[in-house]
Amino acid sequence: MGAILPDFIVQRAEGYYCRYGDFFIDPILPVHRAVITHAHADHASRGQHTVYATAPTVAFMRFRYRGEAGHAFVETPYHQQFSLGGVVLRFIPAGHMLGSAQIVMAYGETTYLFTGDYKLQHDDTCEPLETLRADVLITESTFADPKVSHPDPVAEISKINGIPHHVLIGTYALGKAQRLTSLLNRICPDRRVFVHHGILPFHRLYTAMGVSHLRYEPYNRRALKNSLNHHVYLVPPMAFNSYYRATPFVRVFASGWEHLQRNNDLSLYISDHVDWNDILDYVGRVSPREIWTVHGDGRHLASFFAGVIPVRRILDQQQVIP
Repeated sequence: MGAILPDFIVQRAEGYYCRYGDFFIDPILPVHRAVITHAHADHASRGQHTVYATAPTVAFMRFRYRGEAGHAFVETPYHQQFSLGGVVLRFIPAGHMLGSAQIVMAYGETTYLFTGDYKLQHDDTCEPLETLRADVLITESTFADPKVSHPDPVAEISKINGIPHHVLIGTYALGKAQRLTSLLNRICPDRRVFVHHGILPFHRLYTAMGVSHLRYEPYNRRALKNSLNHHVYLVPPMAFNSYYRATPFVRVFASGWEHLQRNNDLSLYISDHVDWNDILDYVGRVSPREIWTVHGDGRHLASFFAGVIPVRRILDQQQVIP
């Protein structure tokens, strides 16, 4: 059992930094070496020099950022070890979206597990979450609140079957839209799924990378306007807001956030993040000696595990004694 280094990962202006391997995790500014957990824009930013990521993450970044994605890419399969400085790393699936990864980092005899965004719920459009034991669990805490409990996504999407109108669903274009399409195909098989042009390329990339079971069509104004049957139209957030007075549609937004359910015709709580009970479940699986939190408020976790497991936020660079 090795010593836990409190400054193994610190927060800098560019992002989360490991000086023991001289690399950044999910930097928000250009850096020399970026290890990327997944391709959502708040984790995978443009302009990196060298990017270490799974093949789907690289493909999504290259599509989104074109020539500005990065100078060099090291496509790294799950479970394949690679070394940066004195740190041995490998990716394991995070279950958040296609290609999403947790980062396992071994330094000396100590193992650090950086989850990135992850979920425990079933999703047949991405690789399922994998778990291992680690000395330090570095977990996202987006919904780390005992008041937050995400409902069963099958029960949520089943609400669509009871709506005698076209349904306009606001959704994030990458990851969530593909999961929704699959859920709709399976749970609402009588509904044709139409996809906004801002989402369509990501559906096609998913298909190219082996997620071939999605049934959908490009947006068709005539079909949605004149059909006697009731269909579903998936649109990204900006388009969803522009359809505020779209009378042919029942408007819903698929998200775990309560504020995104307001002013809609129906709530649709479908999240791609862990909720409170999921995090507690995952802590039990990983059995860490310490828990560090990122992307949210870890105070409820610190209170819950007080006297059992130390919980704290990742240190800011200014907190590290030279």
